[in-house]
Amino acid sequence: MTSADSVVSGVYNGMPASDLGEQGWESPWSGPNGGQCVQTKQLADGRVALRQSTDPAGPALIYTPEEITAFVAGVKRGLADHLTALYPPRTPPKGTA
Repeated sequence: MTSADSVVSGVYNGMPASDLGEQGWESPWSGPNGGQCVQTKQLADGRVALRQSTDPAGPALIYTPEEITAFVAGVKRGLADHLTALYPPRTPPKGTA
């Protein structure tokens, strides 16, 4: 996709999510995190918008279907497992293990 394509459709990465309207947002990944969810919206041209549920007027990240497909495939293969670690693993000091 070129920047000209984004200008024509009026949708661009980082735009205010509120400019995409309030209808159609979904929270497919909600959990026990106090309502802080990633929300998705399928756009008319096939792209997918993501926003933070606690900041619905904040920036929207816009992805092509191919980018979303690659991301989900990577998650399924475990390539994002490190993102769920609460703390980086530590190596115990020498002589204490």
